[in-house]
Amino acid sequence: MKTLSIGTGLISGMVMAIGLAQPFYPAQAAGPECEIDRPVMFAGLNYDSALFHNAVARRIIEAGYGCQTDALPGDVIPLLTGAGKGDIDVVMEIWRDNVADAWKKAEEAGTVTQIGVNFDDAIEGWFVPRYVVEGDAKRGIEPMAPDLKSVEDLPQYAELFRDAEEPGKGRFYNCPAGWVCEVINSRKLTAYGLDNSFTNFRPGTGAALSAAIASAHKRGEAALYYYWGPTWVMGLYDSYQLEEPTYDKSIFDQLKEDENPTKATAYPQSTVTVGVNNDFMKSAPHLIAFLTHYETSNELVSEMLAYMQDNEKTPEEAALYFLQNHDDIWKSWVPETVAQQVENSL
Repeated sequence: MKTLSIGTGLISGMVMAIGLAQPFYPAQAAGPECEIDRPVMFAGLNYDSALFHNAVARRIIEAGYGCQTDALPGDVIPLLTGAGKGDIDVVMEIWRDNVADAWKKAEEAGTVTQIGVNFDDAIEGWFVPRYVVEGDAKRGIEPMAPDLKSVEDLPQYAELFRDAEEPGKGRFYNCPAGWVCEVINSRKLTAYGLDNSFTNFRPGTGAALSAAIASAHKRGEAALYYYWGPTWVMGLYDSYQLEEPTYDKSIFDQLKEDENPTKATAYPQSTVTVGVNNDFMKSAPHLIAFLTHYETSNELVSEMLAYMQDNEKTPEEAALYFLQNHDDIWKSWVPETVAQQVENSL
């Protein structure tokens, strides 16, 4: 997802070239003519939110602008490097507040540009199921910790989050070992003075972390966990974010360096932009206008990812669902004639 705290863990695999993708829409008798004579190449970042955005943008570009599109799957760094070299035209998720060095270098070289905000309310932090604090009348769940508001309150609730393997402590579900967020969260436990009352539980994989959270919510049990959005977990399960000291960049940066910090701070709220190669930007002004106006939100994307997860849908199927059910949103991104072409394709 991003290079801040989750990207290095979530994104893995080799960069592979693939053949030209098939269009997402039925052929039209007299469609629009594309302003470039080759496929628009997307960065195929291999996590759900980026794949969803790719699917939406590709369908609109194919159906509305008459272009072919393709995607090169791979990791963040190689794909951002590829955008700088011109191998990639469009990156639908650039995490601006902690952008990778590969993108910074390309920006400094004048080969890429961030052209618009995809969503500006990405979140990450420490959460508990909302019913832990507020209860859930529909499920007959009484509030378990009505006074739990912040990380400072956690020591008195260690028993509520009891670790089955170490009953004298509560369990904090951290990121898997090797992720940047695992390091930051581990140091937060120390800085907040929680390492004596909570175990630092690191699931083996990201899937194991989400499965543990899902299991607790389905059973109506207490759980303390790190997570982020937009994700299907945040879309499906109502989570309550615990308060932390207000984000301070200097303190947060120190968390990355100091193995035994005495201070910690909340994660920054991140802005995610759309980035493009500058040569592509010059050659396709109509596509750039669309991509500049492309705008979603953490809540909306989490909703779409939850739809994918709950219904076992592909990103392309989720894109179709989005276009069919949220035309009040996407029609504002494009001219009326383009919107009509896309609507016809649905």
